[in-house]
Amino acid sequence: MSQTVGRTRLAYSRAWHHISLSSPSTPPLGRLASRIAILLMGKHKPIWDPSTDCGDYVVATGCTDLHVTGKKMIQKKYYRHTTRPGSLKEINMEGMMRKWGGGEVLRKAVRGMLPKNRLRDKRLERLKVFEGPAHPYKENLMKVDGRTRISSQPGVETELLKAKSL
Repeated sequence: MSQTVGRTRLAYSRAWHHISLSSPSTPPLGRLASRIAILLMGKHKPIWDPSTDCGDYVVATGCTDLHVTGKKMIQKKYYRHTTRPGSLKEINMEGMMRKWGGGEVLRKAVRGMLPKNRLRDKRLERLKVFEGPAHPYKENLMKVDGRTRISSQPGVETELLKAKSL
């Protein structure tokens, strides 16, 4: 009999999700950011607890094709301030896309959707954004656009064949 009751290390294992923003079925920025925030927090898992960090990794590619509705590209403003008098800076979403890329816009949207506590920065570190389709995390991905691809992991196919032959 196991001495461990409750959450084990295996329960906290982190999966890698891939979201391609260049596909035509990609939702607008706000809906996409809320879905990514749920994955980063781990609310889709049955072991979710607000005080623990049990979320997954998310790789977002094709951030240059970020889609927003209405006139948000021109009217949405991002502000920053250095606490010095007269240092309030503002930039609209179009300028932010030109200067920093769509990945920074997505990161700011997801940051606003995460709870404002000490886990927010750790959760946001697990969001990996890329402007194009290429990224260095191809071996880690377990779920691509919501579909599991466990059988393409190295060694899994041989183990599946062994299990079928038994």
